[in-house]
Amino acid sequence: MSDSTSPVPEGDPTPEPAEVSGTNSASEEKWIKTFLHHLAADRGASIYTQRNYRQTLVEFYGWHRKERGVEPAWENLHRDDFRGYLRFLGRGNLSRAAIQLRFCALRTFYKFLIRHGVVSASPIKNVSLPKMEKRLPKFLTAQQMVELLGAPLKPLATPKKKGPGRPISATVCYRDVAILETIYSCGLRISELCGLTAQDIDWNEQLVRVRGKGKKERQVPIGEPALTAIRNYWSTLEQSPGGGSPVFLGETEKAAALSPRVLQQRLKKYLALAGLDPSLTPHKLRHSYATHMLDAGADLRSVQELLGHAHLITTQVYTHVSTERLKRAYDSAHPRA
Repeated sequence: MSDSTSPVPEGDPTPEPAEVSGTNSASEEKWIKTFLHHLAADRGASIYTQRNYRQTLVEFYGWHRKERGVEPAWENLHRDDFRGYLRFLGRGNLSRAAIQLRFCALRTFYKFLIRHGVVSASPIKNVSLPKMEKRLPKFLTAQQMVELLGAPLKPLATPKKKGPGRPISATVCYRDVAILETIYSCGLRISELCGLTAQDIDWNEQLVRVRGKGKKERQVPIGEPALTAIRNYWSTLEQSPGGGSPVFLGETEKAAALSPRVLQQRLKKYLALAGLDPSLTPHKLRHSYATHMLDAGADLRSVQELLGHAHLITTQVYTHVSTERLKRAYDSAHPRA
């Protein structure tokens, strides 16, 4: 597995590394904290990546202390230590993907220790991990997307009433239309959307500047329906955002950016209103974007750049998800179709 810090959503502001609880050794705590600082300051890793890597290191540290009866010294660990940890994880209720992510964190940590001269080689190098399940990304059909995009305005079409179910405000409804249109129009990660500022939008060229994983920037096209939805949303505000102000504002603090958690909660509501699976996440809109682009004939490399994927193999999974595309290929090529 590559030295990657991207198993979890990224792009959010990076906080100061948290105190490392669960370890008693000042030396070990020092290297974990130094590593977390490296992730934040040098790698541009998100708060989610830092949190998950930290949890993995502390979890392994605690497991070794309990299982082996001693605190682990990173330079003295062997392959069998990590094989034992792998067996421990396998007895739990973890998916193969979750196990892979833990070992990704440990491998990245050991590469960091090698660069700092703490160890000369990684004891994890030859540990064989369970193969990942081949699960295809879930996505919405084009018609389902139409239904979802119209869901935020449904409460405005019904008579206002007191009690549960009443929309917070028309502003929120128009904001949420703009959010869904923008995610689908640009194929954004949730953290990328929440990080958009007014100056990131080029209205004339219909482009958006996006800050992705590792603080890497890219420009992506944005469609007229999304731009119109943003204009409609801004028209309900006392003052339109400008400069470095967030494109999408939260509901409790003026000039505060929308939080990913609020977005996730709002999406569940609109999925239910549209009669769709409410367990779907905002990332599934990104899956839908990629699938629909490829269905319409976009080439794989272009979709890779639009999504901000570092590796083509990450994008290639979307070539397998559309039954309709496979049926079209069969119908056009097979002599007995």
